[in-house]
Amino acid sequence: MADDRARRIADAITPLRVEPGTKVRLGKDFDPRYKASFVKKADGLDLLQTGVGLLAEYQARLAAQDTYGVLVCLQSLDAGGKDGTIRHVMSGVNPQGVHVHGFKAPSSEELDHDFLWRYARKLPARGEIGIFNRSQYEEVLVVRVHPEILERQQLPPQARGHDIWARRYQQINDWERYLTDNGFVVVKLFLNLSKEEQRRRFLARIDLAEKNWKFSANDVTERRFWDDYQAAFSEMLSATSTKWAPWYVIPADRKWFARICVSAVLAHTLMQIDPRYPVVSDEAKERLRAARVELEAEAGTGDHPSRGNGHGRGDAARGRRGARTVHEVAVPAG
Repeated sequence: MADDRARRIADAITPLRVEPGTKVRLGKDFDPRYKASFVKKADGLDLLQTGVGLLAEYQARLAAQDTYGVLVCLQSLDAGGKDGTIRHVMSGVNPQGVHVHGFKAPSSEELDHDFLWRYARKLPARGEIGIFNRSQYEEVLVVRVHPEILERQQLPPQARGHDIWARRYQQINDWERYLTDNGFVVVKLFLNLSKEEQRRRFLARIDLAEKNWKFSANDVTERRFWDDYQAAFSEMLSATSTKWAPWYVIPADRKWFARICVSAVLAHTLMQIDPRYPVVSDEAKERLRAARVELEAEAGTGDHPSRGNGHGRGDAARGRRGARTVHEVAVPAG
């Protein structure tokens, strides 16, 4: 059954994968409104919950094995749906094992280091999933579209040549190869949004009071660079989709389908790792049996919360009062 699930998921995400070595023309090769013909919106919630369940199952194994870590790099233009994707897809996992980091304009301290430094500081540990909401790829996207940002990175003259972007692609590829060689799997997801859908989402942020906080005048300013960003994304996908860390282009115009796709890619990644719960040694099993005998022997000795010196009754009563208080807070009057 597990093999069958893995095969079906792998087949479903194949159209989203950027084959290493191929030249991407984003506007022609990947449709932001793509939807698999066999998937209907009415089934979307069930499919998403299936993916969430798989992630929870395999994340528990990942944490227990404590051998591999997973780094998820999430990129998109403004209003691409990164925050909502994280919130929905990761809703069922243990929050202790998942860490999300967003990267905005670099601080003065970060500018005093190499361009990968601030990202390396936030890498997940073994057994964890780390999510970069914007990632090291900002350094070949927004920095490329706005070269004035490059001036603030305090690079020596020999590092500013015309080949800087090719060198940065190679440096990022080498860094990701280093991570994967050390047991940290890199998953790269680009939420591919159409210009028209971005316009609609911006208007919704303006028109709906509860979404006003999401809108910035700078969003419209950045939209004027749409063609430049499309070119930068196309070259980035072409240069940095590798065998050890391929890109997946997620059609993002339909939020519900984008979330299914992301959950499928992440489930596929964890199923390929196939983490296992540690096998307990015979010596450890013997200690478990001895502990069980000791715990069972305590039954009927009088050490029960409701007996003894009365402290148990007080604790139980406080527990009941606490339970009622939680219930009263959780269920509003009326």
